[in-house]
Parts: sequence; C-alpha cells; structure tokens
Amino acid sequence: MHRTPRPGLRGPAALLAAAALLGGVLLPGATAEAAPRSDGRLTDLVNPFIGTQNEGNTYPGASVPFGMVQLSPDTGHNTGYDYGENHIRGFSSVHLSGVGCGLGGDLPTLPTTGDVTETDYAKYAAEFSHEDEKASPGYYRVGLKTGIEAELTATERTGVQRYTFPATDKANVLLNAGQSLHRTLSSDVEILDNRTVRTAITGSGFCQDTKAYTVYTITRFDRPFTTSGTWNGDTVTDAKKSKATDARNGAWLRFDTTKDRTVEATTALSYVDAKGAALNLRAEGGHSFDHVLRDAEHTWEDRLEGVKAQGGSDELRRTFYSSLYRSFLAPNVGSDVDGRYTGWDQKKHTAKGFTYYQNWSLWDTYRTQAQLLSLLAPRESRDMAISVLRIDAESGWLPKWGYGTVETNIMTGDPVTPFLTNAYQQGLLKGYEEEAYRALKKNADGVPPTDSAPVGREANDQYLKDGFAPYIKDRPHAKPGDSDFDHGASATLEYALADGMLAEMARDLGHKADAARYEARAQNYRKIFDPSTGFFRARDAAGAFTGPADPAESEGFHEGTSWQYQWMVPQDIPGMVDLIGGKDAANQRLDSFFAYDKLLADPAKTAREVWVNGPYAYYNADKYNPQNEPDLIAPYTYLSTGQPWKTTDVVHAALTLFTNGPTGMTGNDDLGTMSAWMVLSSIGVFPVQPGTDTWGLSTPAFERVDIKLDRRYYPHGALTVSAPGTSDADRYIQSARLDRATQSRTYLTTDDIRSARSLSFTVGDEPSAWGTSPEDAPPALD
Repeated sequence: MHRTPRPGLRGPAALLAAAALLGGVLLPGATAEAAPRSDGRLTDLVNPFIGTQNEGNTYPGASVPFGMVQLSPDTGHNTGYDYGENHIRGFSSVHLSGVGCGLGGDLPTLPTTGDVTETDYAKYAAEFSHEDEKASPGYYRVGLKTGIEAELTATERTGVQRYTFPATDKANVLLNAGQSLHRTLSSDVEILDNRTVRTAITGSGFCQDTKAYTVYTITRFDRPFTTSGTWNGDTVTDAKKSKATDARNGAWLRFDTTKDRTVEATTALSYVDAKGAALNLRAEGGHSFDHVLRDAEHTWEDRLEGVKAQGGSDELRRTFYSSLYRSFLAPNVGSDVDGRYTGWDQKKHTAKGFTYYQNWSLWDTYRTQAQLLSLLAPRESRDMAISVLRIDAESGWLPKWGYGTVETNIMTGDPVTPFLTNAYQQGLLKGYEEEAYRALKKNADGVPPTDSAPVGREANDQYLKDGFAPYIKDRPHAKPGDSDFDHGASATLEYALADGMLAEMARDLGHKADAARYEARAQNYRKIFDPSTGFFRARDAAGAFTGPADPAESEGFHEGTSWQYQWMVPQDIPGMVDLIGGKDAANQRLDSFFAYDKLLADPAKTAREVWVNGPYAYYNADKYNPQNEPDLIAPYTYLSTGQPWKTTDVVHAALTLFTNGPTGMTGNDDLGTMSAWMVLSSIGVFPVQPGTDTWGLSTPAFERVDIKLDRRYYPHGALTVSAPGTSDADRYIQSARLDRATQSRTYLTTDDIRSARSLSFTVGDEPSAWGTSPEDAPPALD
C-alpha cells in the first residue's frame, strides 16, 4: 500500500544486516528478543520486533487477536515505533501493523518523575536501551533510563499498563490527548475523580487529511492520585478540565511511590461515545495486570496452536510463527461490548448477531490475509465480511481503505470485490449472498456521487464505455486520497480482475446476464496490451498509448511497473500467456523477471541483491518485487506455464527475506498481507486467484503442518499438509496425494480442503513431470 519514504538504512545494506541473524539467534548488537518463557509454548517463537526497522512499520506492543486496542511504544517514527530510535514518547493505544503513513497513536501515555514542565512529548520523551526491552504476544516491557520500568498488556477493548517507579513522592503519569501519529484536530480532557481520567480525541489523516473520526477513552488507576492537573499548550495547571483545538492538551497524575512503587492503569476505548468507553472498562477492566497478561497469553497460544508446524530450522519456525501472529492483528473490533458502533454515516448503530470490525487495507489484504483468515478464523472472517456490508448499507457505498469510522480512499482499483467474493466462495456469506451481490453490483457498475466520501471505481464511466481506465496525468483530485486516473493502467487490471471474480459469483447465484457481462469485462486487460512492446501500457483519454515504451519505466501503474503488473491477470492466465506469445515466451519472460539463473546459483543473494532495492523502490525495475502487493501472485504463474517446480524455487528464495530480527520483514506488512504471504507459502497452499476458491500448490517449507479447522465450515476439522524430507536440496515435488487419491493438479479448491484430511507430497532433488500437463494448471475463470 501507499508508503512514505524516510531516511535510514535500507536496500541491500539493511537486508545484509538482517542476514546476520543466524538460526534464530541474534548476534551481538541486535538486542530485540521475544520475552523468554520456559514452558515451550508456540508464543515463545514469536518475535514482535520483526519489521520494526527498515520500514516494516510493525509495532512491538501488546494486543490480542483483532483487538480494538494495540498498546505500544512510539519512538518518533511516523507510524509509531522504529527500532533505530532510542527515546519513547509514550505508550499509545491505537496502531495498525505495517501501514505506510502516520495513523493512530492516540493517547500516548508516559510515566515520569519530578516536576511536570514540558508538554511536548518529543521533549519529555524517555531514553531507553534495547538491552532492557522485551516483547511477546500480549506483552511488552521496557526499562526507561529515568529508572522507571513500564509493562503493557491488553484485553480486546482495553490496554493495561504497569509502572514500577523509583521511591519518590513525584511519580507522574502523563496522558497526552493532543498529540498522536496523525493530526489531532481537537481533544477534551477531564479528570473525573482521584482515580479516573476521561478524554475525547478527534483526529484526521493517513497520507492526507481525511474526514475526522473521534475515539473516546477512559483510564482508571488502581490507586488514588496524590494530586493531578491538566495542560493546554505550554501551560501546566491544576485544573481538572481542558479543551484544545489543534494544540497540545493532556492530564498529569501524581503518585507517592516512596513505599508502594507500582502503579497500574487500565484504558478503555470506544469509537461511539464516553458511555461506550465506560461500558468497555466495566466489562473488561477491574483485573490486575498479571491476570490480564495471563489471559492475553492464553488467547494467543490458543490462536497459534491452530497451526502446528514440524521440521524446518529454528529460524524458519520463528519467522513462521511471528508471521502467523501478525496475520491476526487486523481488522480490528469496532463495536463496544453492548454491540454499538459508529457507522460510516457517523451515526450510532448496533451490531446484532455479529461483531462489527473496522480498519480495511483491502488493496493489500484481499490477496493473502483474507484467504488465510477464511481458513483459520472463519467465524471472525464472516463477521468482517458482514461489517463491510454494513458500511455499504449505512454510507451508500462499499469501502476501499477504511480507517476507524471513515474512508481514506488510499490505493486504487476495486479491492473490495475480490475481498467479498472470496468470503462468498469460502462459504462465509450464507444468508447474505444477495445483499452482498447487490452491493457489489452497484459498486462495479457505478461511481459514487461527488458529495460522498468514497471514490469507489472512480474511472468507471470511461472504463465501461471504452474498456479501460484512462491515465490522466496531473488531473485534479475531486476527493482526498489516491485517484484511479493517476494509475489508469493498473486500475484497468484491478477492475478486470474484480469483474472476473464477480462474474463467478453472479453465475453461482443465477444472475446469468450479469455473469456474461462481467465475464466479458474481465477480458478488458487486453485493452491495455500494447503489441508493439508486448507489455501492458497506459492509455490516455483519447485511447492512445502513453508514457515511456520501456516497461521498466512505465507510467500509469500504482506502486509498480508493467513488468510487475504483467502477471496480475489471475482470472485468465492462459489468455495473458497467449497475448505475450505462448508458454515458451512466457517462461522466458518469467525467468528474466525472477533472474532465475542467478536464483538457482544463490537464492538468498538473488532475493536480497537483485529483487530488493529498498522498501519503497516500486518503479524503474524489471524484476520481481517481493516487498509489495502487485506481483505477490507472480511466482505461482509457473503453475500455468508447465513449469511448476520453478514456483517452488522462487517462493523458497523469497522466504529467505523473512528473518528473526528488526529488519526481517519484506517492506510494509500492510495489516498482515506480507505475513500471510509467508505463512501460506510456507505451508505450500496459496490463493492464486484471489476472490475465488482456488489454491495453488508448491513444496511446503515444513515436513508436516497440522491445521485446525472450524467444523462449522470444514467438516473434518483439520487438514495435514506433509512433505517428508523437504529441504533446500530436496524441494521438488515428485508426486502428491489428496487423502488416498493421486493429486496431479497444481491446485486445490476449497471443496477439496473441506473433503480431505491430508495433502501429502513426495519430494526429491530434481524437477519432475508432476503438474506439467496443461490440464494440471489452475483454470481460467469461465
């Protein structure tokens, strides 16, 4: 998704630093680690610091799966925590894992000692060392150089902090309501009594100013303050209330820790109102820090135990379970314990029979994370899909990139269609099929009016008329966010992909005329194919090809080049292959794209030095970019060109980019997108046609993976994927079996997964004829 570059270590230098992490053990100087425990649980393998440097933009703090609260330290990076920084400005309650622009960071809270004189958290920030810092799922701890120890844990809607102060009568806790990672428009602070503080924070932002949202908080301490007050701007007073507009604002609370040195605080959030925050606090607060921590750890252990991997190196196991952990961090609960939530119409609604979720990085997650959650968390995935339908019902249009209660319009194309058609194909929309179809049809055939926040398919009028979205350089933006006209070529490919997926759903539901219409539109990718270059290329409003002819320098593609978008036609890979000259020509182009000869000689070096050129190096490249979304599916194209063993070669090389250290993430994680890619590719089952029920196969990285499945959706309740003896040398599939039946196809359907108990591979050290027949390839959509 959209990122904001920052100076610092990047590219090959950063990745070589990551390569110093051997066997899951960090070399001297790299001190981030998972908090040690002795019980051998899967949570021991998770390292929340992975991705906190080199623009992975993850956070190391405390949360529970899909929780409303993500309590984590902010060090000055625009998205929260950067491992290269050494001062903490506060522990704030809202973070999104792997986003590329400043977002969240509401209510940074910091313990201090002495008189309160500074109100800017950049000035009162506390120094710390990574040598005195630990994290694990649901827990974070740091020793500040002020002599204070801070510990964090969380429930679904609350964050709990425990501070251990030195012996002093001036131990303070600063609640900063006026500063965050985005723009804070206004804040309201009120000290209710000698244990409780309430705030309302209205913010806007995420790559640009957007419609405002408000988050309400209430913080309850485990013992009384000795004194307290507020600040407004630079002025610190003993007043109990303070309001500010676009200015610093907060509360300070003082404790006497000369005898009892610990202070605990629980902060509850609500996106509805102060009553909602109080209800959430009453329902989930009132427990000791240790009690909440035990519950959070058990919750995470139960979630991770849904996938049990055997074999593989210690490094692989650590990166695998760390990726699995990050895959469960979003979307996030948006409704309060009473079911109320704020809809995109900014009105209060009540979720009946489901949990309402928010935070939708759909351009990213529709490709990997949505499918992983449909396997491992189908009940939550169903509620997530229903939540997206509520956005349409309440605001009039489906979302593109939603944060909290508002649309940001970040990224382009039509990502909500494959997201929802995936939910339909995985059986998650029973009872909602026609409602979903109506919303998708409106979205696919129309354009939101100018007085509505979403841009939807902004270029749809031209696309429906001419078969392509035009690239119009420097066209004024009618609404905040990204514009499909700025990226007409890639928008065309995204629209056509979505049309193909919607055609499948329309056909299943008996809408035959619609199905035929969308099926025809799914072929619109052909409209931007330039025979003179042999690549996709942007067209202007008059229909002429425009921009550089060199596909590595092409304009009109969002965060990528024509080389990288070449393979993003999952609805019709055979048709795309024919366009570029057949399978031999396609394989030659794929081999060049992946630098395949170099890859065979040294996979890890090729991944780090040929493929990767910095976390934001999207343009002017003719090679695979495993750090970004447009070509995440590309390695699986070989399944359709008769050379499936090369898929395994490329996938296993890309897996070396995930390492057990701060730089061990391939670019922004984008709410679990990259992490889910790692998990699925390690298991050997990947969604090659996002928005359908097709799963491509490659050699698993583990000898055995036991996946626990929900019996409501998968009758057997489990699937075992095995590849005895798999290794760097023996990585080629010789044969496969689905239960007792020979599996010659290079793909499964969701029905296959529902009906089977096991998928087993025989592997060897040389490519075989497995999966090479034309009928073995994933089919084009009908």
